[in-house]
Amino acid sequence: MPGSDARMRPTRARWLGLIACASVALRVGAALYLGNDVTVKPGTADQLSYHLLALRVLGGHGFSFETGWWPATAAGEPTAHWSYLYVLFLAGIYAAVGSTPLVARIIQAIAVGMLQPLLTYAIARRMFGSRVGLISAAIVAGYAYFIYYAGALMTESFFIVALLWSLHVAMRLGSAEESRAGAEGPKLWLTLGLALATTVLLRQAILVCIPVILLWVGWRRVATGGDSALGRARIAPLLRGMGLTVLVVAVSILPWTIRNYRAFHQLVLLNTNAGFAFYWGNHPIHGVNFVPILPGDGSLYGRLLPDDLRALNEAQMDRELLRRGLGFVVQDPGRYALLSVSRVREYVKFWPSSDSDRLSNVARVISFGLCLPFMLTGMALVVREQWSRFAGGEIWLVLSVALVYSLAHVLTWTLVRYRLPVDAILLPLAALTMVHLFDQRASRARAVRDNVLVAG
Repeated sequence: MPGSDARMRPTRARWLGLIACASVALRVGAALYLGNDVTVKPGTADQLSYHLLALRVLGGHGFSFETGWWPATAAGEPTAHWSYLYVLFLAGIYAAVGSTPLVARIIQAIAVGMLQPLLTYAIARRMFGSRVGLISAAIVAGYAYFIYYAGALMTESFFIVALLWSLHVAMRLGSAEESRAGAEGPKLWLTLGLALATTVLLRQAILVCIPVILLWVGWRRVATGGDSALGRARIAPLLRGMGLTVLVVAVSILPWTIRNYRAFHQLVLLNTNAGFAFYWGNHPIHGVNFVPILPGDGSLYGRLLPDDLRALNEAQMDRELLRRGLGFVVQDPGRYALLSVSRVREYVKFWPSSDSDRLSNVARVISFGLCLPFMLTGMALVVREQWSRFAGGEIWLVLSVALVYSLAHVLTWTLVRYRLPVDAILLPLAALTMVHLFDQRASRARAVRDNVLVAG
């Protein structure tokens, strides 16, 4: 009933506010734990690179390192391996308050602590309703991996927020109500462009998902447009809206493409990491069993680089490594297939392992390990029991993005932390399962009570 729903809204808002506050508190705690020193803790080696790059930018040296650096960047030479946007975020904070990583950690923790549960609630509510939305927000707030990385000076947390923002805007564009109301005006398409641009500038791997998102929005807008004539009438504004979104993404990338051309004298769209990742991830040293982190202090990766490439700059080397990595595939496609299959095991790892420290093992088990059965059950509920209710809906956008993003890593190089964005967008399925189980139990309890009353 509308009246009862309106009375429930303040209660939901209070619960959501409490969840957001708890989320912030937990993430600020993680930031304090990581402290003001930028030391290498499990899964956070990249934060040292971002910290040093930010200092170099502030010092007027541009995107470069003072000494030779990962992956194969010579001292003082330009690099495009790292997210420009995140480096600028850190540099801005350091410019304002000095080189104090703890301040950057706390600012980041507060921002993602608020935004992760709120955006998750908004997405889950669109898919499955407010109850599932609240539980989804609560799960995200207490998810151990998200808490830990919220304090790390890396792209993970902001990337997850930007991806959730992108999906939420896409869902708004694809909703039946807004489609019939003609909500294809430029404002929402522009917002989608800004959200996707932010996501891409944090991690370029998401580029493979942009066509999926736009195709889903386009299909939904045509499918919910009413009769066929109305659907055809929506094609022109739909294409204009998509064009605006793509234009915003392209404009956000263009300055860095120009910078890269000036630095390396060749075309580099955004970052120079795809070639390195594909070469190392598919090198014959793995055989048919992928090793996510090769043994040693990381120097083995440098020794795997061909000697005849060492005189090249970073961009030239990245391109040549991609070519040679693809050569590994052509030379032995069977090994590549088996190697890719072996990466699935690392990608979905939820159990403790001897090569991880205690903190990593605990975080893995109490987050993904606990939620995975509920996620899988939620998928089964959607596909088998509630197909007619959710057919064509927002859940298929989420599942499509999760599949494409996962395949991009399974076919190249993967680590557990590369899966975290997929965790974030699939957690509403875990919440759906919890609500379903609660409703089943409540239904059985009512049936037992009714039988007792009838018998009495």
